Amino acid sequence: MARDQLQVLSLVDQAKTQLYHFTAVVIAGMGFFTDSYDLFCISLVTKLLGRLYYQVEDSSKPGSLPPNVASAVNGVAFCGTLAGQLFFGWLGDKMGRKRVYGITLMLMVGCSIASGLSFGHSPEAVVATLCFFRFWLGFGIGGDYPLSATIMAEYSNKKTRGSFIAAVFAMQGFGILAGGAVAILVSFVFRYFFHPPPFAVSAFGSAPPQADYVWRIILMFGAVPAGLTYYWRMKMPETPRYTALVAKDETKACQDMAKVLQIEIQEAKDEQVVITQERNTFGLWSKEFRSRHGLHLLGTTTTWFLLDIAYYSQNLFQKDIFSAVGWIPNAKYMSAIDEVYMIARAQTLIALCGTVPGYWATVLLIDRIGRFAIQLIGFFCMTGFMLALAIPYQHWKSQANPIGFVVMYGLTFFFANFGPNSTTFIVPAEIFPARLRSTCHGISAASGKAGAIVGAFGFLYASQNQDKSKADPGYPAGIGMRNSLLALAVICGFGFFFTLLVPDAKGKSLEEMSKEIEEEGEE
Repeated sequence: MARDQLQVLSLVDQAKTQLYHFTAVVIAGMGFFTDSYDLFCISLVTKLLGRLYYQVEDSSKPGSLPPNVASAVNGVAFCGTLAGQLFFGWLGDKMGRKRVYGITLMLMVGCSIASGLSFGHSPEAVVATLCFFRFWLGFGIGGDYPLSATIMAEYSNKKTRGSFIAAVFAMQGFGILAGGAVAILVSFVFRYFFHPPPFAVSAFGSAPPQADYVWRIILMFGAVPAGLTYYWRMKMPETPRYTALVAKDETKACQDMAKVLQIEIQEAKDEQVVITQERNTFGLWSKEFRSRHGLHLLGTTTTWFLLDIAYYSQNLFQKDIFSAVGWIPNAKYMSAIDEVYMIARAQTLIALCGTVPGYWATVLLIDRIGRFAIQLIGFFCMTGFMLALAIPYQHWKSQANPIGFVVMYGLTFFFANFGPNSTTFIVPAEIFPARLRSTCHGISAASGKAGAIVGAFGFLYASQNQDKSKADPGYPAGIGMRNSLLALAVICGFGFFFTLLVPDAKGKSLEEMSKEIEEEGEE
């Protein structure tokens, strides 16, 4: 009985891969391209902000952001993202995926531009304005997580669903690459025209007034890809699963499927497919939800939380790690614009060799070996490579060995993306009921961003030298880079074991995973 009632949805699961699937990947994926560009481009310009606004007269070191300012600049967007994931995840289940999809994009466009236009009469005013707009930028980015994942999951067939959701998320890799490429291009142009001297030659001349345009241009460019896809995002119809299972309009669901997926639904019409109105409607905080999906939600939230502590610690502070091992020259021997160029070049190389291949390895293999296996492999290898970096850290730090360190470091990024960074995004969109799918994905993603906040704020302090005299100005003594890497290895190890709580949706329909077929069959 239940299978007859849900025949209209089984047509989606059995539909052949068509042009619309790829169109949806591009439309949803460009949101993630923008997300990653906006979230990670800040790490390219924080040192520049310090040299422009916080240079101390007669200091022997280039200016740097004070600890509280650096924490705010790096972490405020994550706070907004966390709030946006919870709010838009809930709203996507209440109002529908399509209705709120455009709001998130417009927030990203407007706040990207506003971030680059942050002005003030003092450094504190500029930074405060920047943080205000980056919070709301993060709020819009947060909404993209549950909505894009849910939309792609609900439109895909069960054979290739994992690859399509992974492909949407993989656009993050291109966003990180684009951030590096834009920073390289902008800094190269400014360096060519203005020729700023190194800090050792002229402290204030090394950060010319024109450099203030560099970080603004880099931040504002994030509005371009999001703006280009707004029209097509608004043209997308509501997903058939939301229309049929939540809005309970089976006729509209059939019409939408016929329009975009070009599948035959005449048989379903002849049999007068009707989805029962008397289904179980247990809520998120009910005992029934806890018994069916409580452990699943615990698994998706904890693994995403642990993953993002490690992942964002690595991503946001690559510049500090590269400087510590000597891959980027001492800041005293570079101008502020030179430093942007060198940081961007290093991060782009890591993204090109480790980050992007990892994303697309997941796209190719996830529907063959499954989500569970990829997540276990990823956490296991991240733990191993972190230990391999941390235990012989003094060896890697020597000037003779920076390339070896960078290769090992790049491999941790490969297995993060061919691993939990992709699967923690995919799985929550597949295992919860349609009426709670966006909300549960938002909760899982928000847990991840809580981990990112821990990484953004915690790693900044923890990685400081154990000798306070050698720590960055304004920072207390930390546990050191070696011990910080050891801590990240332990965190990844915990992620491996919490993965055991997460089911594998390989080859199964969304209704099978969420047990909605069983719900429909109960009479």
